[in-house]
Amino acid sequence: MVADASVTHYDALLLPGGTVNPDQLRVDPGAVSFVREFVESGKPVAAICHGPWTLIEAGVVEGRTLTSFPSIRTDLRNAGADVVDQDVVVDGNLITSRSPDDLPAFCETVVVKFASNSTQEEVMS
Repeated sequence: MVADASVTHYDALLLPGGTVNPDQLRVDPGAVSFVREFVESGKPVAAICHGPWTLIEAGVVEGRTLTSFPSIRTDLRNAGADVVDQDVVVDGNLITSRSPDDLPAFCETVVVKFASNSTQEEVMS
């Protein structure tokens, strides 16, 4: 259960795309709290397609530059995000992508960012 998870036990977070999983996550208070804490920790958080819905619910998109599936871009703008139409966007510790068509760029960026964070954490320990 997400309620039993601790941000300190993880190096990075990947929020799923599609419509069902993000929709279920954004109505789960434990998941929303976990995502908020993760973003605030500075560790990398990646979201693709409708995944940013949970970021919106967590209140962490204001003033950030993101991308997403076209149908939730208005939600992002209404939450205060700067929305761009690019295959992958990195804004601080947030990594976002539009759709499965962007998986090559998204996966490459996620691997680099997640690996560099994991290495930094190990060196700092």
